[in-house]
Parts: sequence; structure tokens; C-alpha cells
Amino acid sequence: MSASAPRAFTLSDFDFELPPELIAQHPAAQRSGSRLLDGSSPTVVDRIFHELPGLLDAGDLLVFNDTKVVKARIFGEKATGGKLELLIERVLPGHQVVAHMKVSKKPLVGGKMFMMGGAQNGGFDATLLGRWPDENGQLFHLQLSDEPHALMEKHGHVPLPPYIAHTDTAEDAQRYQTVFARAPGAVAAPTAALHFDEALLAQLEARGVQRASVTLHVGAGTFQPVKTENIAEHTMHREWYEVPEATQQAIAECKARGGKVVAVGTTTVRTLESWAKFGQASGDTQIFITPGFDFKVVDRLVTNFHLPKSTLMMLVSAFAGYEHIMGLYRHAIANQYRFFSYGDAMLLTRVKN
Repeated sequence: MSASAPRAFTLSDFDFELPPELIAQHPAAQRSGSRLLDGSSPTVVDRIFHELPGLLDAGDLLVFNDTKVVKARIFGEKATGGKLELLIERVLPGHQVVAHMKVSKKPLVGGKMFMMGGAQNGGFDATLLGRWPDENGQLFHLQLSDEPHALMEKHGHVPLPPYIAHTDTAEDAQRYQTVFARAPGAVAAPTAALHFDEALLAQLEARGVQRASVTLHVGAGTFQPVKTENIAEHTMHREWYEVPEATQQAIAECKARGGKVVAVGTTTVRTLESWAKFGQASGDTQIFITPGFDFKVVDRLVTNFHLPKSTLMMLVSAFAGYEHIMGLYRHAIANQYRFFSYGDAMLLTRVKN
């Protein structure tokens, strides 16, 4: 008798009802004071995040995404006076950037935009060079009048996710950033890592848990909705990643000693599995992880709770099993866990295919 065919999932399978009041609008008072839903075994346990060291073993390897969120949201106007907003997604050589643009009518190629008053008034100018990555791309290729990172730091706003209702504050500038953020380039935080503070990192080190980093510059596409019921028809957004040689070696040593590779966040999973699948230590990835995916590197995962019908719901379902994940979400909602970027976390173990 032949084995039954694997289930074909559709977009509706990843939907769930989330009470709006469970969407966290502000971070917990202390980073490691968030709740942690321990779903790493069939027995679900409600914990506090600072209990994590006791759930890992000496010789395990925690892998973090060390990307740094930049103040990528900047306001300005066209020569006609029409208001616009840029969300700078990527910095290119020669003071050029790739950005999302919110404006009633898109400017023509060669059109100049005056950001924060323009260069003549203490701001800067942006000239439209075309679409990106090609003439049909959804993003815009712009030439800025000065160095992009300096301009963002001076004029930009923290690009809070669309489900956070307030404008960015000084608290957001600090808390929508990991304590070990190093490489500027993200427009969204690797949110599972927001729960780690220096005291917790010290406890993990004392327990013998190793630590390594990758970089994936999280793009605004991470919030892009899936619009096709047939999930195979969805086109994933493009993000730049790097797996340093030291991290590659740390992973090999962890596997050799029988330790577990613990990814902190779905961005770390996407980075490590892109490297394993495509054999490239750096570059762009559009990896789309759905149930049935063959994981090569990651054994356990620390992650926040994700949006209904999102690609990240598909990723965690692929990792820990669809039925298990949906059960964890039902438990989290019933027990008033806080959701999304500033919300609580869960710990998962990879199911064997």
C-alpha cells in the first residue's frame, strides 16, 4: 500500500482570528520579561523569556541576525508640492538607494523630490532614476544628494510595522533594535532577538551555550500579504544576507559535537537555509519555506507570533508541524499572549520529515 500524498496547503489554512487588543503596541517593560510559550515538545508550557537558558544545553549554538534597523522612513514633496514618503529599502554605491514610495502620482524618471525641505533648506534631494530591480519592479531607484546612512540618521523615522498605531518615539529608537545590532540596513527588526538583554546573554554564556551571527537585512516585503490562495503562486520578496566564515565553522563544530543549532528568528532561519540550499554564503535570497521544506541546518527556533496568512506562518508550520503550530496559536490567543513585533515569543523544535 503506497503512502498517502502530502497535504496540499492553501492560503486559508494559515488564517486565524486574532483579537486586535492582543497586537502589542509597546514593548514589555524589560526585554527578557516577555512571555515565552514553550512549544518545543508536545506538552505546552507557559514560561517567561528569561527562563530560556534552562531550556538549552551546553554545546548548543544560538545564531542571531545582527542587522541594524535604520531610520528609513522619510517625508518630502515633489516639485509640484505633492506630498510623498520614502521607505529606503537598500543602500547602493554612489549615494544611490532603492526605496518604496508613497505618493498620489509617481514622478517621472529624472524628477526631483525635496526631502525634509530639500538640500536648500537643510534637508536633501532625491532624483528618480527608474524602477528596481528592473523596469517592472515594485521598488524605485533613487540618487540622493548626500550619503544615505547619514541622511537617514539625521532626517529619518523608525519604520515601525503597519500594525503599530503610534508614531515612532525615543523608546522605539531604542527598543525596536536588538542589543547587538551591528550592520545597518534593515527596515524591520529581527523581532525574536528583541527579547535578549545583556544579563540573559551572560547567563547563556555561563551555561555553555555558544553564540554566532548572520546578517539578513529585513525588508518591508516581510509585511507583504500573500494574495493567492494557491501559495505556490506567491512571489517572495528579495533580501540580502551573509553567513560569515566564522559562523559556518561554529555550525560545523556544533553539529560535530551533537549540539543543536538554535535560530533566533525566522530571518535567521531564512539565512541559514538559503546558504545550505543554494551554497552561497552571501547574496540575495527569495527563499519561500512552506510545509514539506527539507531543513538542513536549524534544529530549534525562537520566534515571535506572526500575522495570519503570512509567509512566516507557513515557515513556522513547515518547521514545527502545521497542527502543532495552529494548536500553539490557539493556546496563545486563549491565554492572552501579546502578538507581533513587540509581542511575546515561543520556542519550537523541528519536526522530522
